[in-house]
Amino acid sequence: MSKLAVSEFVTIDGVFEDPGGGEGVEYGGWAFKFDRGPEGDEFKFDELMAAGAMLLGRVTYEGFARAWPAMDANEFGKKMNSMPKFVFSSTLENPEWNNSRVIRGDLGERVAEIKQQVEGDILVAGSGQLVRGLADLALVDEYRLMVFPTALGAGKRLFDGVAASIELRLQDARPAGETTILTYVPR
Repeated sequence: MSKLAVSEFVTIDGVFEDPGGGEGVEYGGWAFKFDRGPEGDEFKFDELMAAGAMLLGRVTYEGFARAWPAMDANEFGKKMNSMPKFVFSSTLENPEWNNSRVIRGDLGERVAEIKQQVEGDILVAGSGQLVRGLADLALVDEYRLMVFPTALGAGKRLFDGVAASIELRLQDARPAGETTILTYVPR
């Protein structure tokens, strides 16, 4: 069975919103102000190559679908564009990005079905509302957080609004340029 891994860029104060600057918020683009070094690039490459699919919320999906189809000149871009993408949305009708499928219904049931279908990890990036739903249902097998050394003081925080506390155990911590990669698993 596949492992569901939430993989996020976050600030030290927990903000995960608009790390790349494409959402137009005042503080967006914060991830590009820091060097994640070759270790960070290798981590993200290895993570993607080990993935069998992505699970995304509509907002993140739409941002990725605007950007990634034009970025297929290297192995990373080719994998992003070719891998299956499951989009949990009640409003998206016709996903146009290659190999994308809209998923509706009970989140727990759909994730269980996807875990049975997919070989390799199922990655979740961005997708704050979806991540909170997955966390509330204890469906996340691993949290991979690339922590950037900045505090924004504003913005959407990854775990804002979870229904109950989430207890995690640190599985791995490693430096990556100016960032730190923290991997947690549920207790």
